[in-house]
Amino acid sequence: MLLQEYFEQQMKDPEFAQAYDELEPEFRLAEQLIALRLKRGLTQEQLAEKVGTKQSSISRLESASSLPSLSMVRKVATALDAQLEISLRPTKVSHRQKAHAGV
Repeated sequence: MLLQEYFEQQMKDPEFAQAYDELEPEFRLAEQLIALRLKRGLTQEQLAEKVGTKQSSISRLESASSLPSLSMVRKVATALDAQLEISLRPTKVSHRQKAHAGV
């Protein structure tokens, strides 16, 4: 079974789908941080030094295992020479809602 197939199978479980929907922004942020850090040629340790924090803090950010403060995300963005954009948009149909609707 491919990863995508496994994911689609798991998304049929309403509890899994709800948990995924709730954490999707954290996962997207983590993916973006990793990609940009690697693009800049930095290790977690080097990024941590630029931010003024510990490597373990960067690791937690990249694993989406903690909810970072806006201040911390801003510091990381600055250290990565990136622009931080935050926006609110109307809610789209969530994976959980799709699962309940049988879509």
